[in-house]
Amino acid sequence: MAVKYKVIKEAILSKILEGTIIPHKKIGSESELMKKYKVSRQTVRMAIGELVSEGWLYRRQGAGTFCADRQIEDESVHPEVAEKNIAIISTYISDYIFPSIIRGAESFLSEQGYQVSIFNTDNDFAYEKRSLETILARNYDGIIIEPTKSAISNPNLTYYLLLENTNIPYIMINAYYDELDPLYLAIDDEKGGYIQTEHLIKLGHQHIIGVFKTDDEQGTRRLKGYLKAHRDYDIPINPMNIITYNTEEKEEKPFAELQSIIKSSEKHPTGLVCYNDQLALRLLDILRGNGIQVPDDISIVGYDDSFLAEVSEVKLTTIKHPKSEMGEKAAQIILDMIRMKKENGNHTLESYIYEPQIVIRNSTKKLALETVKL
Repeated sequence: MAVKYKVIKEAILSKILEGTIIPHKKIGSESELMKKYKVSRQTVRMAIGELVSEGWLYRRQGAGTFCADRQIEDESVHPEVAEKNIAIISTYISDYIFPSIIRGAESFLSEQGYQVSIFNTDNDFAYEKRSLETILARNYDGIIIEPTKSAISNPNLTYYLLLENTNIPYIMINAYYDELDPLYLAIDDEKGGYIQTEHLIKLGHQHIIGVFKTDDEQGTRRLKGYLKAHRDYDIPINPMNIITYNTEEKEEKPFAELQSIIKSSEKHPTGLVCYNDQLALRLLDILRGNGIQVPDDISIVGYDDSFLAEVSEVKLTTIKHPKSEMGEKAAQIILDMIRMKKENGNHTLESYIYEPQIVIRNSTKKLALETVKL
């Protein structure tokens, strides 16, 4: 029964969070819920009882059970609010640049007496939904969010609107959902992609492969910068030199397509612009496997200036990411938002865009007058 009642509880809570059950709407009688979920009356009562005690539902004697309006609830109903909790939602948490961003935020928040809970979406909408449901159920003071698949339509917008309706402050980092027009911190990724490509063009490269992850806003903007640099320098764009992929394809498609270009291209590419450093190092292995030397045969530019940029004997030229600085700034802003909410202040906070800077190392070099064929 214990397991069953939790399933019923989660099903009702999910409908509340999605907006299917609206404030002050009756959720149905015990008999109706028993029939719908095929469970006993005791199981239904346990599920409803917990939702009532947590403030999601309320009972009206003789009328039934109704959805509560959490927007107007007194915070004293939920003493856990006083514990000063901040949630951080990240697409990834344990590798690449993400631990640095999270540490930057967590360190600052801890100094201010806040507890931090970290949620990982793995860049998957289902995990993002689950994270948002948990956060909404537990009454966090504020949220720092890295959006999931920010370049495509998000099925979880209802949850973000519920955050706004319940007046829970949030700020987005690295990217943002454009339709929500939220406060955000990000790098000017279009300019970053432009600088990556321009660097190679100024070294004499014209046949440049670009590899971009395009279900994230960062990747689409970096691709745009890559294209703009070609146009500004009057260099014809070869569509065959553009490799795009999404999260589900990241383990195979970029590498298979680079291999195909290497084997079949008539005009051998001499430059390679990568979505990030992590991808750049893995593509470097493909190049080595084909006897192609970096930077003698091909020059590579990464993105993020991660620790990976210097772990190989080929040190990556790359675009700098503020990492822990961004995390700390996001923490400062979310606390400002919480303070303004408490004070009913009408000050305005603004989004911040970091200017990209290139860090030049030995993965790029000036193209010789006679291009070496790969």
